[in-house]
Amino acid sequence: MKLFGTDGVRGKAGEKLSAKTAMELAMAAGIFFRKHSLTNKILVGKDTRKSGYMIENAIVSGLTAVGYNVIQIGPMPTPAIAFLTEDMRCDAGIMISASHNSYFDNGIKFFDHTGYKLDVKDEEEIEKIYYNPELIAKNQKVELEIGTSKRIDDVIGRYIVHIKNSFPKDLTLRGVRIVLDVANGAAYKVAPTIFSELGADIFVINDEPNGSNINLSCGALHPQKLGEEVVRLRADIGFAFDGDADRLIVVDEKGKVIEGDKLLGVLANHLKKSSLLKSDYVVATNMSNQALEDFLKANDIKLARCNVGDKYVLEKLKELSSNFGGEQSGHIIFSDFAKTGDALVAALQVMAYLLTKQKNAASVSLNPFELYPQKLINLHVNEKIPLHEIKGYKELCDNLKNQNIRFLIRYSGTENLLRILLEAGDDKILGKAAKTSEEFFKRALNG
Repeated sequence: MKLFGTDGVRGKAGEKLSAKTAMELAMAAGIFFRKHSLTNKILVGKDTRKSGYMIENAIVSGLTAVGYNVIQIGPMPTPAIAFLTEDMRCDAGIMISASHNSYFDNGIKFFDHTGYKLDVKDEEEIEKIYYNPELIAKNQKVELEIGTSKRIDDVIGRYIVHIKNSFPKDLTLRGVRIVLDVANGAAYKVAPTIFSELGADIFVINDEPNGSNINLSCGALHPQKLGEEVVRLRADIGFAFDGDADRLIVVDEKGKVIEGDKLLGVLANHLKKSSLLKSDYVVATNMSNQALEDFLKANDIKLARCNVGDKYVLEKLKELSSNFGGEQSGHIIFSDFAKTGDALVAALQVMAYLLTKQKNAASVSLNPFELYPQKLINLHVNEKIPLHEIKGYKELCDNLKNQNIRFLIRYSGTENLLRILLEAGDDKILGKAAKTSEEFFKRALNG
């Protein structure tokens, strides 16, 4: 059974991700990181899910059992773990979060000593160790070789300073009214502090986590309430984060959501014109709209596509020596400041752009092009049968190609879902193709 998905290990807490699984996975990870250990320290953070207590204690038990010293820092955004792992000279970092998923799921994400997410080969190596109980038993320590654990509560300041330094020092947020939806998640303390210290007048919603309300009808996946609050409070802009604050959704002063691809286009063009884009390339995933690629091309910027997942975006950025990319879902990477999607960095860069242009969010400045018609279908599946083994799949794909429909069909790496993305220039053709495709996969995968 494969453990790792597109973003670490994720599943229902207490079932796929039980305390036993978390402990043994931590042992396997500790054995893996031991190969290149420099400090014998591993950093562990989490979001605000109730199951985080169970999984955190299990991970600490697993790491100390194989001799690692653990630093626990409590609820912090995923990008904070990436930054602090390197900043605090740890051998690795571990984030306990299921990101945008509901509270009953949880996950484990691993970072190497430089703050980068592990590549597929490293994850496969950890998996091999996990499924080798003899090797795990052999590496358990006794007596004084058993590791220690301590909790540090004041590292939040390091991350806050780091994020504030990503905002141009000649700009200020003084007088800007901003609504923040922190999704009852990991950014509930960090985000308000950062925007307040930079001078903004802030209004915060969904900032009372109770262990079960993370992402619940709020945050990046549900920005409707944020839009209503922005209009009601006559704010200039609204920012919504997901549970672990690596995803950003922007709402303008009229309460309208700015699509992720438009945000990527605007910010890429701004970097290019400011001579801050380190190459002629911007990286996005196969999910991004063709209109983004056409807009970038018109502004002498090339788009390189990659698989879905911000770690794949970052890998491509490194390959192309570029410093900007992201996903239409709101993961935006400014690699000069972060080694993963960081919603706080992205939000501040949006503000820097608007302040520089002296425009409001609802103006054409954040709506520079129209997206081509697109349909995204998330279909629950009982079993992830390899697509090429499904009878009639090739014929379905050939039919979509013949209609000039761009498509991406893939299984989610974090949930039991089949994602069907269709894009075309004609709404009528697109709607018919979406209906046909959904019915086909319902029959093929769910009987």
